[in-house]
Amino acid sequence: MMNNRALTRARFIASPYIIWAALFIIAPLIFVIYYSFTNASGAFTLDNIRMLSKYLPTFLRSIWFGIAATLICLLLAFPVAYIISQKSDVIQRTMVLLVMLPMWMSFLIRTYSWMAILQDTGIINSFLTKLGIDPVHMINTGPAVILGMVYNFLPYMILPIYSVMAKLDTSMTEACQDLGGNRLTVIRRCIIPMSMPGVVSGITMVFVPSVSTFYISQKLGGGSFDLIGDVIERQFQQSYNYNLGASLSLVLMILILISMAFMNKFSSGEGEMVI
Repeated sequence: MMNNRALTRARFIASPYIIWAALFIIAPLIFVIYYSFTNASGAFTLDNIRMLSKYLPTFLRSIWFGIAATLICLLLAFPVAYIISQKSDVIQRTMVLLVMLPMWMSFLIRTYSWMAILQDTGIINSFLTKLGIDPVHMINTGPAVILGMVYNFLPYMILPIYSVMAKLDTSMTEACQDLGGNRLTVIRRCIIPMSMPGVVSGITMVFVPSVSTFYISQKLGGGSFDLIGDVIERQFQQSYNYNLGASLSLVLMILILISMAFMNKFSSGEGEMVI
């Protein structure tokens, strides 16, 4: 009797989440699938799927930019997270606060700030001109778009890795040192394997928004580097072709799910110290 009551109570407590998931996760997916395989009149068609072939270069560019931004974030975030995890509790809280501080500002303001920095007459080029150096064209380029992604999404890489590193058992690293491992060996064979859950979470949290972003590419790319997010945004906001926009969104969602499944499979078996 008590088990039935506990089960009923658990279902009641979980019901708000179930309703929320149905309204904001399942229902939108159903609409995306419906519009992907119908035309403007609601009739079934595969024309939207056939039209996706001409957007293959855009998909590839989005994936390439997303991979580049993710790798740069990982290279920057891992040592930062490791350094933070080695500090005292007070310093850790302060450094985590500094990492999170840019996230308190609007995403739009942060991107506009980089426009002011990278413009031909911006802060960097004005400084170079005063030094007698010719201005460098940085805005409306691919590296500028990737830089915007790295700046905006870097905290999403640092925080998951730090959260795992901060909980690592110090006895493991001490055992690695006792077995003759130097600092690099400890990091390579102990810290990195045990930090893989945080690394995988960080890669997912950076790659997904990077590959689907559109505002960064519009402002820092100047429309010269269309990403798949730009195309989807135009289909909904300008062309009002909801069916093609939904099919593009469906393919992007499938690509993201495949990437996440690959990362989860890649990380399986990791997390154990290898001496």
